[in-house]
Amino acid sequence: MLHWGYEEDNGPSRWKEIFPIANGDRQSPIDIQTQQTKYDPALRPLYPNYDPTSAKVILNNGHSTSVEFDDTENKSVLRGGPLTGSYRLRQVHFHWGPSDDLGSEHAVDGTKFAGELHVVHWNADKYSTFVEAARQPDGLAVLAVFLKLGECNSQLKTITDHLDTIKVKGKQRRFTNFDPSCLLPHSLDYWTYLGSLTVPPLLESVIWIVLREPINVCSEQLAKFRNLLCTGEGEAAFCLLKNFRPPQPLRGREVRRN
Repeated sequence: MLHWGYEEDNGPSRWKEIFPIANGDRQSPIDIQTQQTKYDPALRPLYPNYDPTSAKVILNNGHSTSVEFDDTENKSVLRGGPLTGSYRLRQVHFHWGPSDDLGSEHAVDGTKFAGELHVVHWNADKYSTFVEAARQPDGLAVLAVFLKLGECNSQLKTITDHLDTIKVKGKQRRFTNFDPSCLLPHSLDYWTYLGSLTVPPLLESVIWIVLREPINVCSEQLAKFRNLLCTGEGEAAFCLLKNFRPPQPLRGREVRRN
């Protein structure tokens, strides 16, 4: 069994060997060609409403670092945009690259950003668990925010300051009183399309909402992400230098903008 990762022998080009859906018709990420996007007057503004007390832990799962939230009730939800009803906050995780000039998953007109953060929600109005929702075409909603190289981000510092304590795969630390809306840009204008998870099992269940305005991140903060290990206690230490999937074919999908 291939233990998936981001190296040559187990990286995105090999995922289709175990997860045939990798060649599916609504895979993510994509390269957003801004001139081809379609303005849709029916798209509403986004209404993120997050309760800081729902944050639980920060962890290193060997593929990324994530902040996990209590999603047993509608404490923290995303509404509006292309969504019907409330989508409940599950986690926030990050994607980065080996150097400061590429690390985002989505691209805009062929250009990559330094990194990308994903705020993952699930459709608790229709489904009873995250796992069930992740198998449905309207089950998940992921808010994507580009990280652009610039000044250090004081809001992101809350997370990057914790990374040394979860350096090894499998480590987690209590992490609460955190509101992920502090990581969103001033403008919540967005592009939206139907896509998939960008990590195995690559399920085609995601309504993507990609914010057009990036937030800043500095070189020192990106270096802290790269310092995380994709290996566990007692294994030879390997840094997680990159964890992005390249853009996938659009295959006739429409990308709308508000």
